[in-house]
Amino acid sequence: MTPIEVTAVIFGFLCVYFTIKENIWCWPTGLVQVFLYIFIFFDAKLYSDVILHIIYVAMQFYGWYFWLHGGKMRKEAVVTQLPRPWLIGTVMISVAATVLLGYFMANRTDASLPYADAFTTVFSLVAQWLLSRKILESWHFWIAVDCVAIGVYYAKDLHLTAGLYVAFLIMAIAGLLRWKKSANLLQNDLPIVELEPAT
Repeated sequence: MTPIEVTAVIFGFLCVYFTIKENIWCWPTGLVQVFLYIFIFFDAKLYSDVILHIIYVAMQFYGWYFWLHGGKMRKEAVVTQLPRPWLIGTVMISVAATVLLGYFMANRTDASLPYADAFTTVFSLVAQWLLSRKILESWHFWIAVDCVAIGVYYAKDLHLTAGLYVAFLIMAIAGLLRWKKSANLLQNDLPIVELEPAT
């Protein structure tokens, strides 16, 4: 446990808390978190996670902008849902990408836990993209990521980070339920996401 990990954990918790609340502060707090974890994961030789968090930096800015201006008439975005064929296709592509990245990391680098690390990387990237677009299914991906990440980070002696992901798992379930309620999903009123670029 290091001061940088403690700081990253605090900002990570704040990021997810604000995300559940659909509060725009999730993006600046998330930006601090992902920047710090670039260094933490490099030191732990979790190279797929390093790549992921470098991409996250750019995605934080995108999500920040989209949440503010990605809705109709460039107003704030609302929670939407993926069409089922898109969801199935997204899962299949994510699994294939996990296998390919895990194989590469296992055979071309000294990466630790290459396939588990690849899973958390690929599925987190997809989850983050969906979250940036304020799509409900992002929480399903985060729940899967959190379950695997807890074991990965505990195995790498990142115990505080593993504990954070236990909290993330609980918060992801809470986020899913809150976003469903927010969008009136239980009354079948949730809009289907428009897959064309935002205007």
